[in-house]
Amino acid sequence: MTDLLHLPLEALHVELGAKMVPFAGYSMPVQYGLGVIKEHLHTRAAAGLFDVSHMGQVILRGPEYQAVAAAIEALVPVDVAGLGLNRQRYGFFTNEAGGIEDDLMLANRGDHLFVVINAACKDADIALMRAGLPDDVTLEVIEDRALLALQGPLAEDVLATLTPAARAMRFMDVADLELAGVTCWVSRSGYTGEDGYEISIPAHADEYLARALLADPRVEPIGLGARDLLRLEAGLCLYGHDIDAQTSPIEAGLGWAIQKVRRPGGARAGGFPGAARILSELNTTAPRARVGLLPEGRAPMRGGVELFTTAQGGTPIGKVTSGGFGPSVVAPVAMGLIARDHAAAGTPLYGEVRGKRLPVTVVTLPFTPANFKR
Repeated sequence: MTDLLHLPLEALHVELGAKMVPFAGYSMPVQYGLGVIKEHLHTRAAAGLFDVSHMGQVILRGPEYQAVAAAIEALVPVDVAGLGLNRQRYGFFTNEAGGIEDDLMLANRGDHLFVVINAACKDADIALMRAGLPDDVTLEVIEDRALLALQGPLAEDVLATLTPAARAMRFMDVADLELAGVTCWVSRSGYTGEDGYEISIPAHADEYLARALLADPRVEPIGLGARDLLRLEAGLCLYGHDIDAQTSPIEAGLGWAIQKVRRPGGARAGGFPGAARILSELNTTAPRARVGLLPEGRAPMRGGVELFTTAQGGTPIGKVTSGGFGPSVVAPVAMGLIARDHAAAGTPLYGEVRGKRLPVTVVTLPFTPANFKR
């Protein structure tokens, strides 16, 4: 792990008993003393604190917000120009083949666009933006800020003890809030399916804020293991597993993130990489579909397991993209990318695990309903 990058809070993670593992080029906490299952259930019941400082934070500036929006809309199929002030939106970079290069969050901060990108794709995303942006739009990579996520049904109550203004925020609002004596960039969002906040804070103040939050008995530190199961139960994609450069947004079930204005007949339809394929699939059907899967029994089906329509013979009709044991569901859960003809809820399939085919049923996502504050 000597070649790995290190989070600003690594010493605190070690102090808290974290097991550190390599992830996306960083040394990351995978679990703490509670263990993955208890960390997961605590986040669903109270509030969990995640260190996601490995994510990329980028600011795009131009002569005006609309110039920045027009520039980024040439790279993503979502409505950035119509994004309200101090509002955030989910999006994704697409390629000329209509696949997804990465998913990301975009926030309208008035005089700039704040972008959060995945750690594993950080360098590629920054290069993609720099190559595609016009000369009057500049890109600034933020290197001196940490990123924390406070997630769970009690996250609002916890953060409100530091700033009552946190209560007024709605899902996907962004705001500057005073926390730990320093101005933080806060969004009411996260990737667990629970209510919560993501907090960008100057790195010099991150430990003070983290300790202040962890001093609340309702908060526990949560690692990557629980985070992965939380997002899986919530039916949320993980780049490189459920979505990738060959998977279109429509196959991935992300058509909802392409607003009407960017669709056929919209005022700014198309104009992004892969538009021909993506808009065609919107009007017809994509050949594959991302689905939820419930394996029988107690054994999880992991990513890569091939899926078949019969217990013997035949050719694969898709594969599991993410899988594990869902602590809230108290059963194995998985997602897969399969031929659309077999994607209806209730369809019986078989996953081939170590040469043996085991029954699995297609189900509607998510496994655990979202708990966002609208």
